[in-house]
Amino acid sequence: MRRTIAMIDRRGFVKRGLVAAISLCVATAAFAKPPGAEAVMIRMIACEGEGVRMEVYLPLSVDRHMRGGQSVIGYYTLDLTDVNKGKPLEPVRVTLSADEKTVTVDQYLRGLPPTRIPVAGGTVDFDQRFARHAKCGAFQSQDPNFRN
Repeated sequence: MRRTIAMIDRRGFVKRGLVAAISLCVATAAFAKPPGAEAVMIRMIACEGEGVRMEVYLPLSVDRHMRGGQSVIGYYTLDLTDVNKGKPLEPVRVTLSADEKTVTVDQYLRGLPPTRIPVAGGTVDFDQRFARHAKCGAFQSQDPNFRN
């Protein structure tokens, strides 16, 4: 008899716990706030390599206001859609050199050496597997012209 009562109590406890967990999830989703202005990103560097495209996005708040020596966390994309591997977003540290002539993209999560890109644009190597000899447009250029 005791065993039956204990099992009924245990089932009731599990049911109440499950209802509480579901309620908490629903409440959290209902009150979740959309990302603020600091989450809005804009493309600041666009590059084309051999069958791949790379882009670096920074928060809109630093668009045209980045100072020499300043570092910002942004996102790097390596578009491998053409080889059926997708387009992942990866956080990177982007630093504008003190003389404002070079932008350094540090892919710190993957442990790759930092990539230095001339502010005026140029040819660089990102990832040695996919993103070599990439032609990059000018930093802060929203519509770079790679072929002229």
